[in-house]
Amino acid sequence: MTIEEKELLEERYQLSMERITMIRLEDTIKEPFRDYFYQMAGFLLQIKELMEKKQSGELKQFSFEEYQAYNTQLYYDILPEQYSKSYANPTYAVQKLGKEYGQLLSFVYTELRALIADVYEGNFVEVVSGCELLIELYNLFETEGNQKEIFDAVYWYLSDYSDVIYAKRILAGCDPSFDFAKKIILEEDLSDLRYLFSYGEYITKIEIQMATFLNQLSEETIEKMARTFVEGYQKGFEHAKKDLSKKKVVQICFPIGFERVIRKAIIIFATLGLEPVMFRYGLHSVEKQKTQRVGYTATCANKQYEYDHCQDEGLYFDKAFYERKMSILQVIYEKYASYFRNVAGPAVLEIFGEEPFHPVSKPECVVLSKKQQKWMVDFKNEKNQLAERYNPSKETSFTIIAFPTPEIGEHFEEIFQETIRINTLDCSVYQNVQQYLIDVLDACDFVQITGTNGNRTNLIVNLTELNDKNRETRFENCLADVNIPLGEVFTSPKLAGTNGILHVKEVFLRGLKFVDLEIQFQDGCISAYSCKNFETEKENVNYIKQHVMQGHETLPLGEFAIGTNTVAYAMAKKYGILQKLPILIVEKMGPHFAVGDTCYSWEEEVLIWNPDGKEVIAKENAFSQLRKTEVEKAYFNCHTDITIPYEEIGEIACCQKEGGKVVLLSDGKFVLPGTELLNI
Repeated sequence: MTIEEKELLEERYQLSMERITMIRLEDTIKEPFRDYFYQMAGFLLQIKELMEKKQSGELKQFSFEEYQAYNTQLYYDILPEQYSKSYANPTYAVQKLGKEYGQLLSFVYTELRALIADVYEGNFVEVVSGCELLIELYNLFETEGNQKEIFDAVYWYLSDYSDVIYAKRILAGCDPSFDFAKKIILEEDLSDLRYLFSYGEYITKIEIQMATFLNQLSEETIEKMARTFVEGYQKGFEHAKKDLSKKKVVQICFPIGFERVIRKAIIIFATLGLEPVMFRYGLHSVEKQKTQRVGYTATCANKQYEYDHCQDEGLYFDKAFYERKMSILQVIYEKYASYFRNVAGPAVLEIFGEEPFHPVSKPECVVLSKKQQKWMVDFKNEKNQLAERYNPSKETSFTIIAFPTPEIGEHFEEIFQETIRINTLDCSVYQNVQQYLIDVLDACDFVQITGTNGNRTNLIVNLTELNDKNRETRFENCLADVNIPLGEVFTSPKLAGTNGILHVKEVFLRGLKFVDLEIQFQDGCISAYSCKNFETEKENVNYIKQHVMQGHETLPLGEFAIGTNTVAYAMAKKYGILQKLPILIVEKMGPHFAVGDTCYSWEEEVLIWNPDGKEVIAKENAFSQLRKTEVEKAYFNCHTDITIPYEEIGEIACCQKEGGKVVLLSDGKFVLPGTELLNI
């Protein structure tokens, strides 16, 4: 940005704030909208105050208690205790402002709330544009503009600033010069917990307790945690025989409070020639990923608030907006092609322990239309194809590891130590046990899974044919590399002949609770689905459609796996935390079924061998086989694991077409000879 551009931006900001100050004093708009703009102007004056305190260095002078109080003040309006009377709540906004404008103006408030983080990061353009949007809307209501003019103002604001907000989001994932979070981690005094507030996120007692706890751990323990994290990443490249030396950048995603571990991980990654990039999860609508927080994040101030706005794109997403975002992507990828080629892939540290969230369905919330859902699916598909062109998956890898937070309960410290143990189990023991399972699975034609104890699962999973059983295998012997902890064997099922019902009494997917989730498969594809979260079938179907189906009309069964990490399962049962564990661990604690793409999407040509020397050949299905002729039909760009707990498993049997079978699990126990130690 030139000096002249900076001066013009500063002038726009000063004029905006002068006008916003006047809004609080005027009485030119009738109720109910007068109160809305009064409240919004008040919030933007808070943003002005925040900017002044940050620029002057006053924030740095705050005591811990002062900073904590100020942080709470910034997020006060959306906290559960106040949310029922906040314009950020679509229900309240529609009640006060009417259906015609309530949804839109509630959405506008969520956009303005993103400016808190923009101030901390120094994103001045976003701050100025947000202020100008409110003024434009105020002027339209003042002159009694029509509904189209008002909606158009929001639409063109989003369209015009997508090239700033969305482009910056994409670049932050590959350009190390976006170093806001990295500077906090490497330069702040981590023993002074005021550093937690430097991100601009809502900081709860969880982040404070977590950082305090990690500061008390020995350097040896921190080193062990960080090294397990980095080595899992490195093993992912080694296992797939990918050349890590060609890469220069690792994308690190982490929860605020884990800075001591991440600092150590950054140092270890540097020995591999990798520099970190870290980006905040999406806050503006054009960069959000529904309820998923991908990037660095703190505890959500109010999960219902985020859920209420997870489909806000329904207000503006049309074919023109789709094309606008794609054109931005194409320009960015082409201009910064060398940056994208340097990215080795994500290294993700997750947390678990939060109270399970069961969302409330509200009729006042925005819902995507069927046409918009189709556009969303098409956009995601086209976006991923573009990403593959500039940084192919066959050249990248990833790793994911998870640790508990104090919210998990009174046994937090014991659970934390148990998790470290689970994350570092002896691979050689599991390699041998899992090979017993694979040998039997490779000798059968299909697998039949039935439930018990109220579980209605009755599913046949058909398996890919082997041409040479001495050299080929269907199931990958998965140890502790990309997915930590270890403990599963998995395959890409043959879709034709895969039929039946998958049922789970209670499961948490993408942070959301599903009650009595039932999915029916016909030739490997979802033919029907239901749950009992809400009162009406329509609400339940839409819930699954958005958060499991990801907007698709159907999805294939992309993965069938048997989890073997009974150590993790024993920990979950001992402490009563099964429903608080992340899918990363839960998927290792029983059979699981992923709907969507296979585990090898975009990497079908990459050769994979098990430790016994056999090549894994079941890596695709009837959809992914279209990648060379109709790539737009080959992938679904989602992969959601659904696990059945051991106690709900009646039987898992390897079956022959002529009628023979070998039972692997019966009544939740491993019964195949050689696997008995898993029951200990």
